[in-house]
Amino acid sequence: MTIGEKLKAARNGAGLTQEQVAEKVRVSRQTVSSWENDRSYPDIAGVLALAELYRLSLDELLREDKRMLRHLEESTNIVKSKKALSRRVLIAAYLLIWGVSIIFYYTGAGPTDAMAYALLFLYLLIPVSTLVVAFFVGRDEEWQPVRWLMLLFFGGMYMLVPYATFTLDNVLTHHKTFVLPSLEDMLPGLLLAATGMGLGSLVRRLAERKGAKEVEQDAQA
Repeated sequence: MTIGEKLKAARNGAGLTQEQVAEKVRVSRQTVSSWENDRSYPDIAGVLALAELYRLSLDELLREDKRMLRHLEESTNIVKSKKALSRRVLIAAYLLIWGVSIIFYYTGAGPTDAMAYALLFLYLLIPVSTLVVAFFVGRDEEWQPVRWLMLLFFGGMYMLVPYATFTLDNVLTHHKTFVLPSLEDMLPGLLLAATGMGLGSLVRRLAERKGAKEVEQDAQA
């Protein structure tokens, strides 16, 4: 018995029309019809919603339909790949902004107009990019196992901006003794990253609660 046949039988058993099912799982009636006639398969979110709606276990719904299981496996792998790529792009964008800030100092007006450089990069671009990227890190649950490492990453990168520009330029220009980065310069980056990640985590939890409440309301309807 295919998943389409099971879905059609479960819907008829629940006394629901395709329009009612479509409204509850937030898809079109044509999509529900396509699922029931095995012309297409629901994604993992659709499977979970249908299982909840029809009071079926995932084993009951997916058993015997190998094509559906293969479809879910492939779609899950695609989603994972896309999420992994988005995380790489996010960090790459942050590193690009960081790199541009260093390059601009030595090729632009950094040494000759330190105040303008500091206002543009140290007090605007770097803080804003740190806050925004940290927000998306906090919002993505996949980052949670390494969130403390990400805090150190943001703090370290924030510390290195003034060190790689003002400090090293001063050392090289005036032939001063080489100095190490100041750990105190990590503090603003740590605070900004913690704030961004906290806001991202809050948004994620609110979305999860809203989704759980909607599923519960649909189940009671």
